[in-house]
Amino acid sequence: MPSTNSPASSSTSPRIVIFGAGSVGCYVGGRLLSGGANVVMVGRPRLRQIFNDHPLVLTDYQGFSFETRLTPNQFTDDASAAANADLVLITVKSAATAEVADILARVLPKGTPVVSLQNGISNAEELRARLPNARVCAGMIPFNVLQKSPGHFHHGTEGHLMAARDDSLQPSLPAFEQCGLPLELRDDMTSVMWSKLLLNLNNPINALSNVPLLEELSDRNYRRCLAMAQRETLELMSQAGIEAVQLTPVPMHLVPSVMGLPNWLFTRLAKRMLEIDPIARSSMWEDLEAGRATEVDWINGEVVRLAESMNQSAPVNQRLTKLVHDCENTRRRWAGDELLEELQAARASR
Repeated sequence: MPSTNSPASSSTSPRIVIFGAGSVGCYVGGRLLSGGANVVMVGRPRLRQIFNDHPLVLTDYQGFSFETRLTPNQFTDDASAAANADLVLITVKSAATAEVADILARVLPKGTPVVSLQNGISNAEELRARLPNARVCAGMIPFNVLQKSPGHFHHGTEGHLMAARDDSLQPSLPAFEQCGLPLELRDDMTSVMWSKLLLNLNNPINALSNVPLLEELSDRNYRRCLAMAQRETLELMSQAGIEAVQLTPVPMHLVPSVMGLPNWLFTRLAKRMLEIDPIARSSMWEDLEAGRATEVDWINGEVVRLAESMNQSAPVNQRLTKLVHDCENTRRRWAGDELLEELQAARASR
């Protein structure tokens, strides 16, 4: 449903602030704008300059298209814009959570609902500790967003938004429905976040492969690497009493087995999993390409910390964490057979 102009937002509709608007934040904020929501995106001066020169363009793998020129009231680098928010969505990288929380603590009124739409497990806990007067809810954004060109953000994989159930979120739900990006409220967000993390374990593998997601997932060696990381995580989750919930057409406990199937069978049984835009890549790949620190410590690192909390080990996820950190410095990329051999050796040394 293409559009070229932002619908007029109602002055009485909830004011939604996207704090830390990068690729994901600009996409979510733009989608909300496309439905007429009252949205302010707070991001870095670099992006503000981009929007001075370029329109915000959104596309997705199902044909959605939206373009608009952002006003200074819709994108700013001024944190005080969050002061009168009815809802704040946090979309910064996990390493910036503490910094952002300390900034928001100075401007948010008591009782403001705040949703963490970030990778990892522990961000909502950190936000609660630093924003004791806010209504902090864990959230989850499962799909991939790629910046194709300055100001153009592309949603390349399936999934919808989720957040912990809280009455304070109810007034904002119609805005998400109206733009076609519904926000589902859940009572089991711990399980949801760990289940999403099981899927995000592919992020480092995609980053190390240096190929698009579809190409990577079409290579059995890369899928076997992912299956090893997922099995290790599922075992630890079971020991910790964390239930996996179904976020894909395949039940989560069966996903590693499906990943290990021969290519001809995988493509037949996992057709929905391969409904990915051919250009889609992981955010971790984007970070490596841009020379930024990655979020691997909040993805595979979460598994390592879970293992350590139970006096266990997670050699596969620990090795992937190290390889990504090495890649941040060396930019080395791995062929599927090489990466599989490396992870098998790590597991054998357990």
